[in-house]
Amino acid sequence: MTAKLTLTVEENVIKKAKSYAKHTGRSLSELIENYLQTLTEGNKNKEQLSPKLKRIVGSVKLPADFDEKSS
Repeated sequence: MTAKLTLTVEENVIKKAKSYAKHTGRSLSELIENYLQTLTEGNKNKEQLSPKLKRIVGSVKLPADFDEKSS
């Protein structure tokens, strides 16, 4: 179930985020939802990720069969 959320964010941040979302083919809502999901998951999945992947969690969609070690 989805719910509406109202946020107060600096206008320049919103403009940059919208541009980033458009450039990556994702919605701003999707980016924020993924970020919030990552924050609330704690460390259970982060320890399995390399430092490079940790920095981009939520901004890139990887295939289900992605193997970080073979890259």
